[in-house]
Amino acid sequence: PFHSEKTPSFVVYPESQSFYCFGCGAGGDAISFIMRAENLEYIEAVKFLAEKAGLPMPENTAEDRTGKRRMRILEMNREAARFFHQCLVKGEDRRGLEYLANRGMDKKMIIRFGLGYAPDSWNALRDHLQQKGYSWEEMLDAALVIKGRNGSVYDTFRGRVIFPIIDLRGNVIGFGGRVLSSDKGPKYLNSSDTLAYKKSRNLFAMNFAKNAADKRLILCEGYMDTVSMHQAGFDNAVATLGTALTPEQARLIAHYTDEVILAYDSDEAGQKATRRATALFDEIGVKVRVLKIEGAKDPDEFIKKYGATRFKLLLDGSSSAAEYAIARLRERHDLTTDEGKVRFLGELANLIAGLPNPVERDIYISRWAGELGVSAEAFRQQVQSQWRKKRTAEQKKQQTADLRPAPQEVEINRKDPQRARNMSAALAEDKLIAALLKNNDFYGFIRERIGPEDFVTDSNRTIFAELCRRLEENRPVSLTAFSEVLDEALMTRLSWLIADNDSLRFDREQVEDYIRRIQSSRMKKSSEEVSQMSPDKLDDYIKKIAENKRG
Repeated sequence: PFHSEKTPSFVVYPESQSFYCFGCGAGGDAISFIMRAENLEYIEAVKFLAEKAGLPMPENTAEDRTGKRRMRILEMNREAARFFHQCLVKGEDRRGLEYLANRGMDKKMIIRFGLGYAPDSWNALRDHLQQKGYSWEEMLDAALVIKGRNGSVYDTFRGRVIFPIIDLRGNVIGFGGRVLSSDKGPKYLNSSDTLAYKKSRNLFAMNFAKNAADKRLILCEGYMDTVSMHQAGFDNAVATLGTALTPEQARLIAHYTDEVILAYDSDEAGQKATRRATALFDEIGVKVRVLKIEGAKDPDEFIKKYGATRFKLLLDGSSSAAEYAIARLRERHDLTTDEGKVRFLGELANLIAGLPNPVERDIYISRWAGELGVSAEAFRQQVQSQWRKKRTAEQKKQQTADLRPAPQEVEINRKDPQRARNMSAALAEDKLIAALLKNNDFYGFIRERIGPEDFVTDSNRTIFAELCRRLEENRPVSLTAFSEVLDEALMTRLSWLIADNDSLRFDREQVEDYIRRIQSSRMKKSSEEVSQMSPDKLDDYIKKIAENKRG
């Protein structure tokens, strides 16, 4: 459900009420699933499931208090959006409205997107929200104000056209602001992350685009391009929020479409963003087309100069990701020389060999052999040679897959040097946690011999400590119970442990062995640490190692 894949890789484990995707490494419980599938925060996902099940939400919990803070931010954001909009359409300062009029924005779009204007004042919004009963602390929580050196607070957005950022459920979660004067800071200013807003997980105008008749999505660079496209009738346009496309945003797009058109600027920054986005979409199976804009610097300017009909033709004629890559490749080589042709064809052969469709490969072979005046058969052999190399490499990779840790484990090891340095103990920790989850009766036996402080990896230590705490207090140890306190990374880690050990059964002898391996690793000292020990401590250290080996 989180990405496209040719083979089934998503598994649900009814016994532990968990899921794990062996394709992308996502895992968790029902709450984690809803968080990913519906792009919700934890408390929202709990409420979503509670409503589905017809259950009342618990009150006075830490999560409930966090949820109330989040709701307060959302209410404040909506009030701020109303304030900004009124300042735009009825305020004395007409610069915001004049800017939008000069950009060709009509009243309908201003209302549709709730566009606004932040007065060029240090405290206009602050004072307005204070009158509405919001405290400075709450405004700071919402990133609507910034704390000054004197302890006071001042407005985050000043002298800017405001673009409210609205989530899939219609909540105003943040803001983007376009400066009107070049000496007033960065051209675009975006809300900082808050309890209600994570810029890496949301997209501007996705609340409209998800319901568009055209099921393709157009990914733009900025707010104005997106609004301009909607005004021209292309309501399937969205934009990132002041950052490069993130994996979370790519997955959100994949949830609604299997084809995306990249409409980035044609400058070097735009080309870099296109390459990054193409790679991200390729990983999750979303088809990419790339818009080539000629005669204008961006989609907004093109639509104003040539109209919506020609822009529609431009969209329909957008090139595939392969064609875009070939065009960029061609720009790097001088095809008027034999040396340039040879280098170009060598790189092109490698690129074509990576295309999965044999018909597509054949079309490009014939086209470029003809265009450069070389033998199609010779070029085909070069492509096939590269294809065989890639296929052999993939087969070797597949054959050795069972001998290596799972993809999620490789990624964890790569990001966790602590784990990589203590692999034997880390694997023993994995098994010990899995054994205790499968058989809670091991708890007393384990706790007599080992504690969280003996674990060598921070991630497993945190999971084991929480597991022990719950067993000690006779509290549930389901995955859902853990989701209350563990973050997304640890929940994914725990889900992987459950999935990786689902078919195993553990006995006391195995558990003893895991404990021994953890303790042995814990007692190992570096040569520098040993050299600095006093004679008495060194003697104790040697005795402990000997006792552990006998045990």
